[in-house]
Amino acid sequence: MPTAVSDASPRFPQSAAPSRHASATVVLACLGVFVSYLPVVGVSVALPVMQQALGASTAGLQWITDAFILPTAALLLTCGMLGDLYGRKKAYLAGLALFCLGCLVCLTADGVVQVCVGQAFAGLGTAALLPSTLALISEVCPDPGRRARAIALWTASLGLGLTLGPLFNGLIVERASWRWIFLPALVVGAVAVAAGAAVLTESRSTRERQLDIPGQLLAIVGITGLVYGVIEGGSEGWSSAEAVTAFLVTAAALPAFVLVELRSPCPMLDLRLFRSRAFSGAALVMAVTLFAQVGLVFALSEYFGLVHHASTWDIGLRLVALNGFTVVLGPLVGRLMNRNSPRLLLVTGLVVGGVGALCVTFFRADTGTGAAALVIAVLGIGIALAMAPITTIAMDSLPHRLAGTAGAANSALRQIGSALGPAVFGVVLTQRTLDSLPAHLAGSGLSPADQGEVLGVVSHVGIQAGAFLRLDSPETTGQAQAAYGAGFTDALHTCAVVGGVGMLAAAAVAYALTGVRGRAATEGHAAV
Repeated sequence: MPTAVSDASPRFPQSAAPSRHASATVVLACLGVFVSYLPVVGVSVALPVMQQALGASTAGLQWITDAFILPTAALLLTCGMLGDLYGRKKAYLAGLALFCLGCLVCLTADGVVQVCVGQAFAGLGTAALLPSTLALISEVCPDPGRRARAIALWTASLGLGLTLGPLFNGLIVERASWRWIFLPALVVGAVAVAAGAAVLTESRSTRERQLDIPGQLLAIVGITGLVYGVIEGGSEGWSSAEAVTAFLVTAAALPAFVLVELRSPCPMLDLRLFRSRAFSGAALVMAVTLFAQVGLVFALSEYFGLVHHASTWDIGLRLVALNGFTVVLGPLVGRLMNRNSPRLLLVTGLVVGGVGALCVTFFRADTGTGAAALVIAVLGIGIALAMAPITTIAMDSLPHRLAGTAGAANSALRQIGSALGPAVFGVVLTQRTLDSLPAHLAGSGLSPADQGEVLGVVSHVGIQAGAFLRLDSPETTGQAQAAYGAGFTDALHTCAVVGGVGMLAAAAVAYALTGVRGRAATEGHAAV
């Protein structure tokens, strides 16, 4: 039986054969997305150590995570437009430079605010990297089949960053200061800058485009207000002035953004993109999937650190399957997308991932590592099957000339989901733990005075109290930690239900909205 290469070779002219330059461009695009995703989960698993070193509150820890994700989500569309206007190579190199600057700021940080500033610079760099890397791939891989394989590698590189970040950081934190967790990304980013400057060629959109300043400002205000409201509502109360003001600002900014984009002659986000059912479905599914994935990573990291008292390295190892299967299965998923409908893989992955998330509800405070790893592996396999098809459906549903815009919109929704995940799940963990803790304390055997002390500490400090909860004797400390662990595990179950139901709902949306365009894309691959 002939191989795929020999079977395909007569169909393409010699100029369409993969060139060394195209291969190098794909490698650099993958390196860019790899380095940009090293901090996403890598920083999350180091949060317990950073909390103790910096004295950060739960809200402060959420902001350390979201300080990276918010600029990424808010500025992706503008960065995609800038790349289309002034060149994808320039956007790629500028993104890496900003990312490296952010890592350097974090590397020298002595407080939560400086870490957040560094994370914001890194997030801004990532906002430039994500659309530019997808656009570079689309430029050098015009054939849909080859592009699908390249996007699968891009997705695998993203997963590799998510996988290795926790492992690198766990190894570093056990042997040195937490600040050094930002060094590997800085080094890899600097190497990518040098290689990209030498290898990449410039490309731009053939369409005339202009910056959409009003749309950009409204997007920043709306997205930031939403995440700020969720975080502050969870820590200060939903009726607090900060939360109410943030939600009112969001309620005004987002509809205004839609109106501005509809009337703009050159909108930052061309809402006509959403006339494509496949693109609309893929966009919604992307946001929900990343919301569940990053939110569950945040919740599981806190569970292993605060309930199991695992080291940062151990947390990284326990979560490796969650993102590692995206790397291992990436090449297989790329081949499967050339032979089957991307919708089939997408729906299958979302169902498997949703079931895996719901299985987290079987966790207990003393669940063993093996049982937890099995459940996390099921969740990871589902995410691995879903991620590349989502991006492929979104990119293939629109004309080639809109590659930069489509890539930016796709990545923006990815980051909006990623930003809301830790914010919402952090609120759920805190509120649900506080709600269920009194019942567990009542059955713990602790005196009323000790129960009140534990409740007071957790109410004041937040869920991070589990890292240093101590009473007068080892016996009462053990009882207090057991009650806390049971209450936190109840909160984890609620997060698992939110994530699992969200992914199953996304599977239904994917089946309903992406089928027609997914079949068209598959037929187009076959025709070529």
